[in-house]
Amino acid sequence: MTAEPISRYPVPDIEGLPEDIRDRILAVQEKSGFVPNVFLVLARRPDEFRAFFAYHDALMEKPGNLTKAEREMIVVATSNANGCQYCVIAHGAILRIRAKDPLVADQVAVNYRKARITPRQRAMLDFAMKVSQASHRVGPEDHEALAAHGFDAEDAWDIAAIAAFFGMSNRIANATDMRANPEFYGMGR
Repeated sequence: MTAEPISRYPVPDIEGLPEDIRDRILAVQEKSGFVPNVFLVLARRPDEFRAFFAYHDALMEKPGNLTKAEREMIVVATSNANGCQYCVIAHGAILRIRAKDPLVADQVAVNYRKARITPRQRAMLDFAMKVSQASHRVGPEDHEALAAHGFDAEDAWDIAAIAAFFGMSNRIANATDMRANPEFYGMGR
């Protein structure tokens, strides 16, 4: 049986990539035991790969009032709304691990309003979804709702930036027909 392609675009051979990209991919492989397909698909355009992951890391790895699990919640909820199978599956796995909860990713992906999350997290996802689906309607009342749950203006920026960045990521994943690695499905369960 032939393996299904991971993208409608050809992916480069890791050994032929620029050293910085190859090193990053190999480091991820060493840590996780596999290479997430997003790395291979985006590596075909090195400058875009570097820009994508620089912004990804700036949003997802920095310290702040949002936990790493909450950041992943934003990705999972908005990616589901955008119909991005790759991001729901991949970031759902990361969410399960970071939240130490095998159920939360599925609940957030299907309907975060019914998920077993805190009222604070629900307010965060309400804002993220509005940014993702109707950003032209974001107003002072949305920032006030966040503030009522302890989020400040910088947190609102982070929530909005994550929702917006992954909106772009979702569209690239969908347009390239990016497939999630089989390893993601069982992680954190």
